[in-house]
Amino acid sequence: MSEPPLPEPNVEQNASMSVGEGEKTELSQEIMNALRQLQTAPHFSPTPTPTQPNSQESAVVKHEPTPTPQSEWDRLRAQLREKPVDADGWLNLVDLAEDSGDIEKIKDTYEGMLETYPNTPSVQIAYLKHFLDDPSQFGQAEALFRRFLLRTTPSVELLKFYLTYIRRVTTGPNAREVIRKCYDFALGHVGQDKDSYEIWQDYINFLKAGETNTTWEEQQKMDAVRKAYQHAVQIPMENVKKLWEEYQDFENGLNRITAKKFISDLTEAHMQARTVLNQLQEHLTVLFPPPPPPRGNRPAIWLPRPPTFNQNDKALVQRWRLYLKWEESNPLEIEEKDRATFLQRVQSVYRKAVVRMRYYSEIWYMAYAWTNSVGKTEEAITLLKAGIEANPASFVLNFAYAEALELQGNFAEVHATYEKFLEVLRKDLEALEEKINSSNSSSSSIGSQSSQKTESNAMDVVLASSGSQSQGPSPNSSFATQAADEKPPKSKELSDKRTDYGIVWIMYMRFGRRAEGLKSARNIFGKARRDRWTPWEVYEAAALMEYHCGNKDVQVASRIFEKGMETFGDEVEFVLRYLGFLISINDENNARALFERVIGTFSPDKARPLWERWARYEYQYGDLAAAQKLEKRIAEVYPNDPPIKRFAERHKYLNIDAIAVRDLGFVLGRQPARANGSGTLGRADTLQSLMASQPKETPPAPSTSKRAPSPEHRRREESRPEYPSKRQRPASPVRERDRDWREGRDGPRRRHGSPMWDRDRDGPPRRGFKDEREEDKGVVLPSVLSWFIGQLPTASSFDGPVFRTDDLMQVFRNAVIPSSSSVRARSPPAAPRPGGRPPPDYGPYQGPGGGRRGRW
Repeated sequence: MSEPPLPEPNVEQNASMSVGEGEKTELSQEIMNALRQLQTAPHFSPTPTPTQPNSQESAVVKHEPTPTPQSEWDRLRAQLREKPVDADGWLNLVDLAEDSGDIEKIKDTYEGMLETYPNTPSVQIAYLKHFLDDPSQFGQAEALFRRFLLRTTPSVELLKFYLTYIRRVTTGPNAREVIRKCYDFALGHVGQDKDSYEIWQDYINFLKAGETNTTWEEQQKMDAVRKAYQHAVQIPMENVKKLWEEYQDFENGLNRITAKKFISDLTEAHMQARTVLNQLQEHLTVLFPPPPPPRGNRPAIWLPRPPTFNQNDKALVQRWRLYLKWEESNPLEIEEKDRATFLQRVQSVYRKAVVRMRYYSEIWYMAYAWTNSVGKTEEAITLLKAGIEANPASFVLNFAYAEALELQGNFAEVHATYEKFLEVLRKDLEALEEKINSSNSSSSSIGSQSSQKTESNAMDVVLASSGSQSQGPSPNSSFATQAADEKPPKSKELSDKRTDYGIVWIMYMRFGRRAEGLKSARNIFGKARRDRWTPWEVYEAAALMEYHCGNKDVQVASRIFEKGMETFGDEVEFVLRYLGFLISINDENNARALFERVIGTFSPDKARPLWERWARYEYQYGDLAAAQKLEKRIAEVYPNDPPIKRFAERHKYLNIDAIAVRDLGFVLGRQPARANGSGTLGRADTLQSLMASQPKETPPAPSTSKRAPSPEHRRREESRPEYPSKRQRPASPVRERDRDWREGRDGPRRRHGSPMWDRDRDGPPRRGFKDEREEDKGVVLPSVLSWFIGQLPTASSFDGPVFRTDDLMQVFRNAVIPSSSSVRARSPPAAPRPGGRPPPDYGPYQGPGGGRRGRW
């Protein structure tokens, strides 16, 4: 150990000798502080000596024992306790535990993994293998077997492992009976599985190996073997064809006469099983990929992972959905008398599905819905509880569980379910808020550090120029403080999750009203009001519930809306819903007062929906003077809106705008009207701006004779890759006006010549709008033809025979057009008929000019 550069007592003595008596204490204390800092440094190792002046100094140089550093296993295990759903982390922890050889770590690892991923066969088998090598550990293995087989859903892999263990350790006079019961237990759970061939094969061999002493016992053994064969060859499992061949040999070896009858009775069912096996393999190849290769000698472990709902996850869910629906359709065509077999098969499929797709709520709900539909209500509710344990934030599972409990009348458990669900979502919101705040604080801290550097530089300059005079805070520091005090911007993700959180409160209130009356719903709403995460939708739902379910109590509903205005007065959507409610109950005075109170608090961009909603009300139910006065106010707020557009809005009903279509030439899609009324006012440019936006070159007038497009136009059309096919169309600014009329948004228009303008104005339409665009193109007839058509009588004046157009088109379609071609061989002409015209020419049509070759 390296010694200190200077002994500590000599330093104190020299320091005391160099100062006076009055300054000795102060300077010695400063020196001692410096020495203590040196002693705590890593490169300084103090050596206490007997000449130290007091015990306080000796206490300083004592070191506390260094804590033992955590191993990698301990560190990773602590992380998994905080965030248990981490498949890669668990696999790494298993490898660390296996490498350490510590049985306690191995137990802790597998127990934690089974707590996070229950019923996972690969984890269960890997755990059991640690207790099968030493006979003294068989008790632990049997305890695990009982837990896995009785408390959870056994799988084919686990039952194979169990049967191997039973045949290994079971001895004594009753061994065959014990083993037979174990086979019956296994086949009763997974006998319909595709991978159960080995269990069936071992069971049949076990039955064949039984010893008999009498003819009756031999006959009983043959009957048991025949029953096992007949059951197995009807199951779509691997190597079912091999079992069928063995069964044929078995029957033919006993009696060829009876063999024909037994085999013929099972042939159809066996062929159906083989057909279904081919379809089953197509489904399961994608759904059950092989597990990742293990590291070391441990068995391979597969763990489910939470979805990210990317394209692969969506495709996987779709494949599972198709497979489960296929199993429900009874592809084996199992008869009604064997309904128990069909139910066992589908139930085992769903059990396997929820293990593989543990974190997909849709699969859990499908399992619940099917189980409930076959009358197994208790098992269905158990499935929902297990699904909620795996997905505590699942809306579909929590809502389905609450409804199932409500149907049973267990209202107390429904309350507990909603409270627990709200608590889970609340923690999620708080974690997201903390994440957003931490990201904002980190960015603001960087700005504050730079501002502090600037402030320190400025202070140095001030101190250098003015000495030790005190200075006030610099502008940079005040700017940094102001930036730190600003509220972080609203997060869209946080807002969306808050809205989803409000849905739970609304469903909770609905349950309270249905099950316990309006008083219970009011109590639930009182809890929601005290929750800072409650969105405005909860206030609206409570107000409408009071109005519709509380004897049309307008006062209570209005008070709830007003209470919501205290918190959500800056939310345009909430104000709009409140205004719509007042209009719906014909409370014009309060509606007008609300509009005037809030319209000035919003910017013009945000206030447009409010102007539109109130304008529709004035147009429909107000007088003309009030409507014109309101239009004047709107024109002041939105000066870019043309007067003709507001005039058209005043004479529109729902989405029927005759002025825009008939007088202005707009093409408006006939869409169903919205619930809150007609379309929005929208943005439209003035006629002068529309004319100014037209291209410099005036489009050519439509002519009666068609002309081929110019090379320049053809090159321009071919340079646009957006559309595969193009057709000539004169340029027109009408499309831009139509888009402005429909969009209804403020902001600068695109300049002429931009790609979006060219695509909207000159580009051809998409195929979905082909018919509409063809109608817009129109046909211009010459004046002579127009006069001639006008001279024709009307269709109602025709009194002659009426022909069916379908029959006429069929005649034209089947007509044989003669050809003058003499190059291709024709069929021999028929015998001439006396007194008739020559037979028609049935040769192929060669087009104009017959079969002549060459350019001319």
